[in-house]
Amino acid sequence: MNITVEQMLSIYPLSEGKLVAGQSGASRLVKSVKVMDTPDIADCIREGEMVFTTAYLMKDVPYDAISLLRRLNQCRSAGLGIKTGRLWDKVPEPILEEANRLDFPLIELPYECFFSDQMNELLHIEMQYHTQILHSVLDKQKRLMQFALRPDRIDHFFQKLLGILGYPIAVAGSRGQVIFNATSFGASQLLHGWTWEKEAQWAFVEESRCFRVPLKEHDECIGYMVIFPENSHRVEVEEELFLQTAEIISYHMGAILNEYRNHAAQNDLGLLLSRYLRGSGTIEALTEEAARRGIPLLQGAYRGLLSIISPDTGHREKDTLLRNIREEMQYHPELKEMAVIHFSIQEGLFSVFLVDAPGADGKLNDLLRTCLRGVLQEDGGTPLRICISNKKNRPDQLRDAYNECLETSRLADRLDIREAVVQFGAVELAYLFQYVPREHMQTYVNEVLEMLLKKDPEYSQEMLRTLETFMENDGQVNETAKQLLIHRNTVAYRLEKVGELLEVDYKKVNDLLRLKLAFTFRQMLKPM
Repeated sequence: MNITVEQMLSIYPLSEGKLVAGQSGASRLVKSVKVMDTPDIADCIREGEMVFTTAYLMKDVPYDAISLLRRLNQCRSAGLGIKTGRLWDKVPEPILEEANRLDFPLIELPYECFFSDQMNELLHIEMQYHTQILHSVLDKQKRLMQFALRPDRIDHFFQKLLGILGYPIAVAGSRGQVIFNATSFGASQLLHGWTWEKEAQWAFVEESRCFRVPLKEHDECIGYMVIFPENSHRVEVEEELFLQTAEIISYHMGAILNEYRNHAAQNDLGLLLSRYLRGSGTIEALTEEAARRGIPLLQGAYRGLLSIISPDTGHREKDTLLRNIREEMQYHPELKEMAVIHFSIQEGLFSVFLVDAPGADGKLNDLLRTCLRGVLQEDGGTPLRICISNKKNRPDQLRDAYNECLETSRLADRLDIREAVVQFGAVELAYLFQYVPREHMQTYVNEVLEMLLKKDPEYSQEMLRTLETFMENDGQVNETAKQLLIHRNTVAYRLEKVGELLEVDYKKVNDLLRLKLAFTFRQMLKPM
């Protein structure tokens, strides 16, 4: 429990009581409550405990109450609550005078209020207090882990960490030099008693309590973090948070610089890549420079990814979106183990994923959509699209991968594909047949779908939508039903009726290909 006597008296039914003496001690911290009516009551009291009593053992000898006050005060008790109305109508004046002299809070509690009710309410408040602490710590841990996976420039690192924790912190190096200080103390005050123990512990700077944690790298102490919580009362969950923070600081004090060296190297390679993609450079020059810098580029099968921002997007928003995408792909737990190289180019961010790397054997577009959910928004909610090429096996196919990404973006717009992550395979048929004359496309659509298009418009549109969704989901009935918000039996019934009308067999590749082409042409024939 961590409330003051004054705060305690604002809680019903304790609010029915009255602080009759020792008002100057109302700021004493109440850590727990005991109800006692034994002669040796003071022998069992610890610092911060509030004592409730009926005064039964002292009703006839007020001096015993004065002696009790003195002993409780020596124990640093939070205060004494005496139930009045039966044994005493009010607390005797000598006792009040002694409580005022000691600045020891003395509370009159009404007789009709039960101790159990008072303690239950305090327990409820205590649970709320610790629940709030737990939620606060969990939120900080979440933000701390997100921050840990996104290293920032060294000059911003500590400021962002400070904003997450919400407590003043200072960081000292192994030689006693203050690296960062957001506290109200000077270097000489912070470093008092240097050198420090190489273990986490609570300490004092002047009158302020702090938690001091060594920063370690390979079991070697490289400095210390000192943090000053607002509430100096020791809370284990907060200690765990402070230890996690110290681990992050220990890691990033060295690693943050290496990360940015790698980013700088990739940006330099981006210039060579841009020249190659535009035909004025060679793939050999690009791969040789990457090898010289220790970057494993195109060492195995790969896919190209192009993150493109709408040209209508402001410069600042564009930079922010591309930075967020790059950081998510670089540091997300499910993506960071995959070998990926990023290049900043004119169109946006071009990334090369090695598909033979661990974790890269699944569907890359599904993995990206899941991991980038916080950055991507479907249905046109964000001006960002990630285009993925087909798998490539040779370094000299990198330009082909890039061009496939560009074509994916262009054809996704033409086909009105709203997904933020689009693979070249989704538009490959449109790419192959894009130069077929429009009248030939229309003739083919009419021929394949004629019997369905002759039906009532409302009926035909419903059936066409079902069939098209079925084709888009690679023949998965359950997924089709899920997207259309209907039962799978309804989907199966509609497909059966459509199959009869169009004379198609969904198990035959040729029939499925004819349907796929027909729907592709329908999309390409829509006004742009």
